[in-house]
Amino acid sequence: MNWTTNIDCKIKEIELRQNPIIIRVNKFNEESAADFALQMSMAHNTGQPIIPVVIDSYGGEVYSLMSMISAIRSSELPVATIVEGKAMSCGAILFSCGTEGLRFVAPESTIMVHDVSSGAWGKNEEIQSNAKETKRLNKIVYEIMADNCRQKKNYFTKEVQNRGRADWYIAPKKAKKIGLADHIGLPKLDINVSVEINLAIKEEEE
Repeated sequence: MNWTTNIDCKIKEIELRQNPIIIRVNKFNEESAADFALQMSMAHNTGQPIIPVVIDSYGGEVYSLMSMISAIRSSELPVATIVEGKAMSCGAILFSCGTEGLRFVAPESTIMVHDVSSGAWGKNEEIQSNAKETKRLNKIVYEIMADNCRQKKNYFTKEVQNRGRADWYIAPKKAKKIGLADHIGLPKLDINVSVEINLAIKEEEE
């Protein structure tokens, strides 16, 4: 996603105090989550009316995803989520958290949803505890997506179960049909700078 700047011909030179912030998400780890929160905060001070979040990711750590979701939910500005290429696993869930009406997916992109991966190892008790936590996280993320898409709470859980818990690849048209995406196609951020010259008339006091 790019932006264009339209400058009034009456202006010779211009330098923005700060360029608009477009957040790009490729990874989901502690470092990227911290950077995401920082950029979300900075975007509130640029004067931009909306925060674009561009997603092109295979996924990552679910706890880092939760941190990013919290940053979006606490935002005072609307957040547009935009899929370029792919939004898989954590990327798909983050995509669903864009402000309703502001979720965009490129026509060539792919969205993929699947269960949270446990990667458990160690003692039997530790594996069982990890499995319980994985089940809890699955319930949370699927319900977040369902709520964002205005579907029943168990919608995504059932869809994944019906596929034998295999990866569910979602094409853009299907994503729009189920309420995950609002628009097929990428938006453009326009910056308009203009000067107004008016004749101010002050009435004389009688």
